[in-house]
Amino acid sequence: MLALRIVPKIFYFDTFKAFNEEFHLGKRDVLVTNEWMYTPYVKPLDIDINVIFQEKFGSGEPSDEMIDAMAKKIKEYDFDRIVAFGGGTIVDICKILALEVPEKSVDLFTGAAAPKKIKKLVVVPTTCGTGSEVTNVAIAELKSLHTKKGLAVEETYADAAVLIPESLGGLPDYVFATSSIDALIHAIESYLSPKASVFTEMYSLKAIEMIMDGYKKILEKGNTKENRLPYLKNFAIASNYAGIAFGNAGCAAVHALSYSIGGAFHVPHGEANYQFFTEVFKMYVRKSPNGKIVKANQIFADILGCDVKDVYEELDKFLGQLIGKRPLKEYGMTQEQIGEFTESTIENQQRLLANNYVPLSQAEIREIFKNLY
Repeated sequence: MLALRIVPKIFYFDTFKAFNEEFHLGKRDVLVTNEWMYTPYVKPLDIDINVIFQEKFGSGEPSDEMIDAMAKKIKEYDFDRIVAFGGGTIVDICKILALEVPEKSVDLFTGAAAPKKIKKLVVVPTTCGTGSEVTNVAIAELKSLHTKKGLAVEETYADAAVLIPESLGGLPDYVFATSSIDALIHAIESYLSPKASVFTEMYSLKAIEMIMDGYKKILEKGNTKENRLPYLKNFAIASNYAGIAFGNAGCAAVHALSYSIGGAFHVPHGEANYQFFTEVFKMYVRKSPNGKIVKANQIFADILGCDVKDVYEELDKFLGQLIGKRPLKEYGMTQEQIGEFTESTIENQQRLLANNYVPLSQAEIREIFKNLY
């Protein structure tokens, strides 16, 4: 069994200026970013570079429609390298833009078109959540199919992953919370995955430790930009560690179920994951209470200083200080969609469900949706 693989080279710089000095950005590059990131970090450097602002093509999570429009725009430039400077939406879109994109990008996600990489890709994440800079996973909402789906192939790996904590400084409270909780779930799902190895477990456990420790310190002072500044480097690295772990061992049912409300109601990825987190783990415990999940629960209980039997309640209380947990009906979900989302999860998310700590039946997945409704 392959124990660990890290494909892109990983670089670290304190500032975007230092990154530019080594990577020599210029006319043969296309920078894909947001204007609110370009203005404070790139514009002052007066770099002669082609720029595409993602927000001009749509908002929210990546979609096939957004990718199609940006693929058309990027063809206007003569370039060799794409530099993705942004959050999960930009990173996932750029993984597709580095390929030979067919007229309809949905064909790549459904397998109707074979992926062929034609441009180099440098990923500079500006959130501390997806870990996508070191994975080959690109997720998009497929509007025509009314679902979210991932493409995970060799061709969607970046050539370089670049960590710059400076770029996390402007994260709004909500974005910091949702992105970092996403990283936490990456870490714990990959830890429990049947594909985990002693190497991926090392990354998973260190990510959990760094994220939870950072939360404790920040929450003592208040979750504000100023109070987070001393810990941004740790969150950037922890997110990367979690990305390495799930890039090798995979994510599982929490992510698989969350795509239902993410696609139907445009719930941000990290928030959607959090809604399912502890409920999925309760089902795991019910099915296999004496397995590896005992260690996982003890890790969180030790960090939170609580009894293991109370760990999920205490975990919800703790993370609830960062982001709220809501009944799924508050997002617009109907009772009829319990069955619909169960079926779509089983049909479209086998790539993720294969990484479950223990297999979940259709009835059990339906029960999770029902309990959260």
